[in-house]
Amino acid sequence: MSVIECNGLTKVYGGTKALNNLSFKIEENKITGLIGRNGAGKTTLLKIIAGLLKETAGELKVFSEKPFNSLQVSANVIFLHDQMNLPTALNLKELLETAASFYPNWDRELADRLFDYFSLNPLQYYNGLSKGMKSTFNMILGLSARVPLTMLDEPTTGMDAAVRKDFYRALLKEYIAYPRTIIISSHHLNEIEDLLEDILLVNEGKEILHMPVADLKEWAIGIQGKTTVINEWTQNTEVIYTKSIGIDQSYVVVRNHFSETERQRARNAGIDITPVTSSDLCVYLTSKTKGGIDDVFNKG
Repeated sequence: MSVIECNGLTKVYGGTKALNNLSFKIEENKITGLIGRNGAGKTTLLKIIAGLLKETAGELKVFSEKPFNSLQVSANVIFLHDQMNLPTALNLKELLETAASFYPNWDRELADRLFDYFSLNPLQYYNGLSKGMKSTFNMILGLSARVPLTMLDEPTTGMDAAVRKDFYRALLKEYIAYPRTIIISSHHLNEIEDLLEDILLVNEGKEILHMPVADLKEWAIGIQGKTTVINEWTQNTEVIYTKSIGIDQSYVVVRNHFSETERQRARNAGIDITPVTSSDLCVYLTSKTKGGIDDVFNKG
């Protein structure tokens, strides 16, 4: 069953399209990574899914309903981000108690155990927390609520390496025990790749890729060799990224549609074939130029 169905979704701020004719579906009980550079439209998309913003054009349905001002969607979705405003009159322990009244599947025991594990002060107030501790508290809310759709926008902002590692492990253990639909927005795919089942890559408000992470790892390959040989080999191939190495060597990332026979022919021609990490591929696919920062210094 599709939890989210998006067709031609567009959101315009002034003269800028934050989302541009975006279409996709997200199935239930999967962890999906919403990946893109800063300003790609990730947060805008999550706000529309959560019912906090209304789209300019197109259609979006969450649990078969339009999310804007929908009580049904609000009761089944939690959206956590680093700009949240929680009641300033309540301390952290009171915030957890209040949250328990909003979510019927709230796990009080889990919330208390996580709260103690991360050494939070029950009498402290949310606004007085550091950025990293706010993210930690948000994580406790998100895991303990156990709603059908959990959306985490850059959830590890400000966390140190040890806490991030604990967060990812806690998220995975909780997901295995209580499956639900989880969307994690990030521009650091390398940190969350092992958690994900699907990836939705967006850039400038458009969908670039939407596929299982396992397929993404095979989607492109890197080839390196003499520039003349590489240029000849890539004439009829989609080139995603290219970099000059030394005087007469080039490294190029291309769509992987080569048969094993073609790969062997490439090796015989002196071409090295290497895998491309999912994180690097996402960077290449969302770059404005095929040479990346090197193009700034290329006077040719």
